[in-house]
Amino acid sequence: MSDQTGCTSLTGGEAVVRALAAHGVTQAFGIPGTHNLEIYRHLGPYGIGHVAPRHEQGAGYAADAYARVTGRPGVAITTTGPALLNIAAAVGQAYSDSVPLLVVSPGMPLRHPRQATGLLHEMRSQTEALRGVAAFSHRVSSVEEIGSAVARAFALLRHERPRPVHVEVPLDLLEAAEPAGPVRLAPPLARPGAEASAVREAARVLRSAKRPALVLGGGARQAAAACLTLAELLGAPVVTTANGKGIVDERHHLALGVSLHSPAVQRWLTGCDAVLAIGTELAESDLWSAPPALTGTLIRVDLDPAQMYTGLPAGQPLVGDARTTLTALLTALTEPPSAIDPGPENCGENSRGIRESGADGPGTRTGGTSADRCGSPDRAGSVATLRAARDAETAGRDARWLPYLRAVRSVLAHDAVLTSDSAQCCYYGALPHLPVGPEGRFLHPTGFGTLGYALPAAVGAKTAYPRRQVVALSGDGGLQFSVQELATAAQLGLPLPVVVFDNGGYGEIRDGMTARGDRPFAVDLPAVDLPALARAYGGRGSHADSPEALARALSLALTTPGPTVITVTEEPFR
Repeated sequence: MSDQTGCTSLTGGEAVVRALAAHGVTQAFGIPGTHNLEIYRHLGPYGIGHVAPRHEQGAGYAADAYARVTGRPGVAITTTGPALLNIAAAVGQAYSDSVPLLVVSPGMPLRHPRQATGLLHEMRSQTEALRGVAAFSHRVSSVEEIGSAVARAFALLRHERPRPVHVEVPLDLLEAAEPAGPVRLAPPLARPGAEASAVREAARVLRSAKRPALVLGGGARQAAAACLTLAELLGAPVVTTANGKGIVDERHHLALGVSLHSPAVQRWLTGCDAVLAIGTELAESDLWSAPPALTGTLIRVDLDPAQMYTGLPAGQPLVGDARTTLTALLTALTEPPSAIDPGPENCGENSRGIRESGADGPGTRTGGTSADRCGSPDRAGSVATLRAARDAETAGRDARWLPYLRAVRSVLAHDAVLTSDSAQCCYYGALPHLPVGPEGRFLHPTGFGTLGYALPAAVGAKTAYPRRQVVALSGDGGLQFSVQELATAAQLGLPLPVVVFDNGGYGEIRDGMTARGDRPFAVDLPAVDLPALARAYGGRGSHADSPEALARALSLALTTPGPTVITVTEEPFR
């Protein structure tokens, strides 16, 4: 409706939904509550679909996964108080992994007194609580401000380093009809690339390098094609973080996969004379240890300027969008070197054997290997040797998972999405040993390291792409943090296998206690018949006592509507 001035008047709830729809939101995750019903009232009329997980933390993880697989911001709606605190862990995970997540919630009324009154879901400050885990938490003070607040949120989600944000609408504004003003949209800004002179200097360093390396994080995902071209152009082995898994196909002859935590790989990095790190923090959660002391030049590409000085400071900073910056870097590398940039001494052609643009396209090599050109070791052979050294370090620990992971890989399509938990089977097993290519995705809760991510994340990924294969990998301890989302998966009615490696509790903590010389305490969980629990929720379940049995059960689950829990309970996992 319109007021006497002709301005459109909307309730705060409708203004929120209108703003979301204007920014292209078509899917939300959340749970209706007493205080957010005015938002829910308008979702359908504005064409926004909705999935209702059984817990707000699950809603946050589902929206997080939706964002990771689509590249679009995930949206979660909560009610006040405990519901908002329930989603806080998921917001912290999204912050840690640079995921664009928008949380919308009601808040206490505008004129609510600071002294407690006992109002339902009352808490001292929702915005202060969320500011501890989100990029910002904004409380609006009018219906008209809602559009600007949502536009501000999308400007950050789309154009800066992705971080979760929270918009709070006071209860009285949700129901009040006020002038809403025009639709506000985040401006269509292009992410800039790095400064041209810095790109040229980075190209000079890489031309001269005899032992280059690429390290890829989640910020490199939109530049996957350029990353592969760079690796092949430089003959550089590629190692990734968990969030960078699969950006370069892990079966490629230059790929080392997720192995930054490997001492052998870290020793190799220290000997590289140029390390090009793209979209990664190079943090303790990536390395599982303190950063190695690099002896070569560290070139860092990141949208966030602060990343140039954290962990390992950049020797050559390239602040800008990864895809734009790498495109410029490839151009600089394939241009003829200047007279003041002769490249490696006595090395023919363009310093590293890089040929000018021609029949084979820009940046191709003219026959032979880099060893033929500059005396560098054969890259494919050195990568194979390094892989062997990496795997030998953990062969005794990881061997139990390998046959099962090969069984999983054997039945999955190339574009399958796997969701992961903070479980031994995932960070020791699937992350380093289950190969993924750029068409597929592997979603893992890095950094913040929450438990219970895999199942609700699989719900979010399957909501985004109902026809793609989505498989959740979890341990028995982690699954029980969010096992109620089996009901959500059953309600969706889409095939969703959940593979659970059952080691009888919290295996990593049990091992940590043993390593300290402590007697394991509070880490052994009573056995739960998880397949029976899945059936109780409306899904299916089975046990797999061999890799062959797992392959058969997984193949069936991928075509069976609803969730199927498959437990792997062979003795080595206990």
